[in-house]
Amino acid sequence: MGALRSNVMVAMIAITTVGTLGGCDNSKKEANTSGSSNATTSTQQMTVGVLIPGSKTDKGWMSSGFDGVQEAKKQYGDKLKTQIIENINYADMDQALTTLASKNQMVIGVGGQTQASVFKVAKKFPNVKFVVIGGNKEPNMPNNVAGYDVKQAEIFFAAGAAAAMMSKSGVVSYVGGMEIPAIVNAGNEYANGAKYINPKIKVITNYTGDFENVTKAQEATLAAISQGADIHAYIMNLGTKGIEQAAKEKGTHIIGGYFNRCADKNPLYVAYSTTGVGYQVEYAIDQLDKGTWKAGYKPFGLAMGNKSSDFAICNGTPEQNQKMEQIKQDLQNGKIKVAEG
Repeated sequence: MGALRSNVMVAMIAITTVGTLGGCDNSKKEANTSGSSNATTSTQQMTVGVLIPGSKTDKGWMSSGFDGVQEAKKQYGDKLKTQIIENINYADMDQALTTLASKNQMVIGVGGQTQASVFKVAKKFPNVKFVVIGGNKEPNMPNNVAGYDVKQAEIFFAAGAAAAMMSKSGVVSYVGGMEIPAIVNAGNEYANGAKYINPKIKVITNYTGDFENVTKAQEATLAAISQGADIHAYIMNLGTKGIEQAAKEKGTHIIGGYFNRCADKNPLYVAYSTTGVGYQVEYAIDQLDKGTWKAGYKPFGLAMGNKSSDFAICNGTPEQNQKMEQIKQDLQNGKIKVAEG
């Protein structure tokens, strides 16, 4: 995606606040709303800025992160004031994070694609706490940054195993957005999980270079389908719509992510993984409130409970469900080892 020009920055960045933040510029589309009247209140106020690089309505990673903010607002009411910037180009992340850091005690980057900019901006604001949701373990992490690893590689091993159990063609696919370590690791473990069930299965992996591009995601999925793939997994944002379009057109199926896709009763989805992006946003804010926030790398994943990470097959057979529970247990106890980050 191209960089935003300064004269259109206002039109392209949506900022939402809870309450009134001192020094906020109303020209940047800042809206004020009150917290829940039933939520807890305190004399010590928390101010948290959240960068959501994609759309908060993508029904994926970004939506989950936004939902986490909303849940925190319900819990803390007027005690918590939030400022959200969404739909930001990579070239403008530094500027967006600087805006948030100048007005808030904590800044949360929703997505590993924010990490490089968070590291850079955090050094300029040593008294601000920064959190990267989807962060990698890095040796040179600034001492005011926490990297929360959702352990997508772990849950995508389970997704690959499920895909192999459900595939009728013996060919499955994975579509990732940016070819960054966390997304590549998830794709590799998806293939490993599939081969754990069926060593002869064929796994087709593609990266579109863009989490949001619907057309590229659709083309990548159609290319996999042309090679026989009948089950598709992904790490995309708005690009998910392209995968849905391809699967619907060709009569194939999808392993969804982030939310309970089985509850939607959408016939395209045959399983889903829970990647607790919103849970980690809530966790960060809760740690700020308790005064227990710590910098550094922190893994989440299955070990942190089903709000953090989980996997389920929609209408799975007893054998499939039993096998999946065993795989999740083996991932937690280390019998099955996957990539970190």
